[in-house]
Amino acid sequence: MTEQNSNLTQALTKQVEQLGALVAMLEKELQLISSREAETLMRLLEEKTTLLEAIQTLDGNIERMIASETMLSEEEEALMQQAKSLLEDCKYRTQINQKAVEQGQLRLTHLRNLMMEVRAKESLTYDKKGKPKGGTLGSGVSA
Repeated sequence: MTEQNSNLTQALTKQVEQLGALVAMLEKELQLISSREAETLMRLLEEKTTLLEAIQTLDGNIERMIASETMLSEEEEALMQQAKSLLEDCKYRTQINQKAVEQGQLRLTHLRNLMMEVRAKESLTYDKKGKPKGGTLGSGVSA
């Protein structure tokens, strides 16, 4: 095995480790999204950004190493396949997290609308004839 191959194997091994860490991070991200722990989630997102930058840098280095290779060893091929599999898992988990965030936003919008309806009902008054009439909510706004 040449030094170039050894460096490529080490880089691919590190990439697999980083992608594995990203999978774990995405799983934790989903838990934090579900539990609405905003502060912890923000710290995790900063860590995730740092990890993604490291993965991107290493990916560029690996690409250059592979370009100078004529043929990859079986170990390198296996590491490449493992990295691709982890990458697909990361993409899938990212989609799940995105849907969780979207669902959370929909729930917040629904809750806000319900609260506005309740406020509108609370401000309901009656006119001289006993008919329901919306009260005013500030200057010139009526419910």
